[in-house]
Amino acid sequence: MINPQAYALGANRSCIRELFEYGNKRAAIVGRENVYDYSLGNPSIPAPSQVDQTIRDILSDTDTLLVHGYTSAVGDAQTRQVIAEDLNSRYNAGVKPEELFIGSGAAPELVAVLRALTVPGSEILAIAPYFPEYKPFAESAGATFKVVPPDIPDFQVNLEKLAAMLTPNTAAIIINSPNNPSGVVYTRQTLEELGALLTKKGEEYGHPIYLISDEPYRELVYGDVEVPFVPTIYPNTVVCYSYSKSLSLPGERIGYVYVPSQAADSKALYAAVAGAARACGHVCAPSLLQKVIARCAHLRPDLEAYDRNRKALYEGLTAMGYEMAKPDGAFYLFIKAPGGDANAFSEKAKQKDLLLVPGDGFGCPGYFRICYCVSYEMIQRSLPVFAQLIAE
Repeated sequence: MINPQAYALGANRSCIRELFEYGNKRAAIVGRENVYDYSLGNPSIPAPSQVDQTIRDILSDTDTLLVHGYTSAVGDAQTRQVIAEDLNSRYNAGVKPEELFIGSGAAPELVAVLRALTVPGSEILAIAPYFPEYKPFAESAGATFKVVPPDIPDFQVNLEKLAAMLTPNTAAIIINSPNNPSGVVYTRQTLEELGALLTKKGEEYGHPIYLISDEPYRELVYGDVEVPFVPTIYPNTVVCYSYSKSLSLPGERIGYVYVPSQAADSKALYAAVAGAARACGHVCAPSLLQKVIARCAHLRPDLEAYDRNRKALYEGLTAMGYEMAKPDGAFYLFIKAPGGDANAFSEKAKQKDLLLVPGDGFGCPGYFRICYCVSYEMIQRSLPVFAQLIAE
């Protein structure tokens, strides 16, 4: 017998991946320079040179058994200490090493946290627009997945609609700021009002409602925009972090879960996260990468290239008449589809080898996403195609 849920997930690839594969096929036919691929959020700036040098140094100066051997399942002690120090230096958050669980990137961390929080009847809510994988992550944990309608056009959090959807079965809300796909950063006011709402409802229901803060884009923010550290605003927050985007290491799969001691039932929750990860096959995060992070957690990305791309697209497309929320973080634009049908618009764009991701999978029909972690030259070549499409 084959598990039908697993088969459905494996047989039906995401729209994003399908577009990416289509772009590769078209590039082989018409040339890579003639395909304008905005489908996949694969960082285009290189990892900091210190990261590459650190890998070389570790491999040349460290005993091979120490480099490639197992670490503790919860993570290398030095790595956790360095991450805690880095967070405390920036947010004065009181993070302790024993509150950190080192994982293989944000995706398996989210799976572990969702499984740790799910009991029979649990509901997990996500704020639209949201990363599409939240749905299979939550449902595979046994939870009912519910989507809070988007706050259009600003894409903050529609607190009124969220409040109406909360029930005694609500276990957690997933938030993602800076946001994929909108590029919007949730303001401190939004987070404070959200925290107040969850505190009130938690007291009413007799159990905490956790916030799961998915933060792979925390360091990707432009200008003086603040990205608040959510646990300092709402104590019942669990952070899932990845170095994939901040250090341009998406293929290396390294990050952490932070379960603050001030969260309700924090020790039991931490143990449940570790147990859920174990049940999913976690042994330890990659040893070499843990040692790299122990030396490089303080590094920040050089965002000049992303910012240049962001401004070129935002200014160029809004001048043409496209509508979108201003992206203050990450490397995405979420744009209202001319004509209202994002799937039809994406298909028209596809005919011109311009690859745009419809927003239906993000819980927001009528919009499409573009990833601007691409070359500036490709952006310039693609702008006339965007102009043709909106004119048509």
